[in-house]
Amino acid sequence: MARICFLNPFGTDSYDELVASTLRPALRDSSEVEFRHLSDAVANIDNYVPKHLAEVEIMRAAIQAEEEGYDAFVIGCCYDPGLTQCRELVDIPVIGPLEASVSLARLFGHQFAVVTDHHKAVPELRDRVRLYGLEPNCRAVDAIDWHITDMVKDPLATARDTAVKVREVMATTGAETVAIGCTIVAACFELAVLQGDEELAQLSVINPNVMAVKVAEMFADMKATRQYRI
Repeated sequence: MARICFLNPFGTDSYDELVASTLRPALRDSSEVEFRHLSDAVANIDNYVPKHLAEVEIMRAAIQAEEEGYDAFVIGCCYDPGLTQCRELVDIPVIGPLEASVSLARLFGHQFAVVTDHHKAVPELRDRVRLYGLEPNCRAVDAIDWHITDMVKDPLATARDTAVKVREVMATTGAETVAIGCTIVAACFELAVLQGDEELAQLSVINPNVMAVKVAEMFADMKATRQYRI
């Protein structure tokens, strides 16, 4: 059994149930995932300064998760905030949703795009795609222009706007799949699918919440067999 700590790196519980309820159907029966949020941090990290401030608390949360015996730690934001630093601090696998999604995008299509939440996230995610060495296969990084504080008020409208942008990006760039570059956008999209929106269910999108936890499950198994050596 893999015990995974999934941290929503925001100083609020506003997103916990949305993410948890849309992720649970994809879990293995043997996986135990606890969803947490930060208690001493800003409510969102839409901008660069709050993101930087939250990273210290994310590092503390990773250390706490390891001390409590978790097998893997997921940072639930596609900025992948504090990812490298957390890997320096703990021995358990630490997973960033964007890295997990774009690293495996080649299995969904030869070329991919990323659709994120708002315009300020676009250059940050472009930089991370480049950092991960995947820029040649990334056709575009675009945004739906929603902020997470508004998404929770109308997740189905967020899902519809995401679908429109996904289709637009695929049509104009030739991308064969789209990584949703925001964990909250992905949860809104998945909520619509789970509620029976078959049109959205047909789109080739990569859910970063699911990808992060699936990679965490795999790496927890690898660590248990001494195959995770970092």
